[in-house]
Amino acid sequence: MDTSQLLKGVLDLAVLTVLARDDGYGYEVVRRLRAAGLEEVGDASVYGTLRRLFNAGLLTSYVVASDEGPHRKYYSVNDLGRVRLGEITKVWREFAATMEGLVGA
Repeated sequence: MDTSQLLKGVLDLAVLTVLARDDGYGYEVVRRLRAAGLEEVGDASVYGTLRRLFNAGLLTSYVVASDEGPHRKYYSVNDLGRVRLGEITKVWREFAATMEGLVGA
């Protein structure tokens, strides 16, 4: 099954969840999502989501020097982002329960 359309619908939730656990820079977020089982997530999709969430005021960012190359821009979930995460987590849980009732029947 092609999960790309499903992934687009839950990428905000996935990225906010990963960053709520620990701050991270773009590619690190990609790696964490893939390690969690979202192997098909694209780099560009995650970077775009980070920019969009940041521009929406849900994330803050800071720069950390790196010994291995250019400085890295880290993202963290702010208070507004945590509120939004709570909202979309609730929606996800309700949707997942509805779908489980439908396909599990």
